[in-house]
Amino acid sequence: QVLLVESGGGLVQAGGSLRLSCAASGRTFSAKAMGWFRQAPGKEREFVAAISPLAARTVYTDSVKGRVTISRDNAKNTLYLQMNSLKPEDTAVYHCASLSGVISTTPRYDNWGQGTQVTVSS
Repeated sequence: QVLLVESGGGLVQAGGSLRLSCAASGRTFSAKAMGWFRQAPGKEREFVAAISPLAARTVYTDSVKGRVTISRDNAKNTLYLQMNSLKPEDTAVYHCASLSGVISTTPRYDNWGQGTQVTVSS
C-alpha cells in the first residue's frame, strides 16, 4: 500500500501557474508508474498526465499538452505537475495515483491520493 498526499492547489487567475506535488510513502515509489487525474463537479474523473517509473516516458491528455509538465524525483518519493497558462476549464480536484505496471491513461491505478483543489478564475 502506498500512501499519497497531494499539495500545491489553490486559487489562481487565468494565465497563471501552479505546481502540484504528490508525496508518496514507502520504498517502492521508483517502481511505480504515476499519474495525475482530475475531477470537476458533476463530471467523471479525467486523465491528465502520467509518467513511467524512471521518467523515461510521459503521456498527456490533449487539452493540457504544451501547458503542463509531469515530473518525478524518485530520491524524494515525490511526483510533480507543473501547470502553466491555466484556464478556467482546468478547475477541478487533482488526484495523484500510483500503478504497479506499465504507464496508463485509464483510472485503473492501485492507490489514490485525496486530491488538491485547483480553481482558476476568469
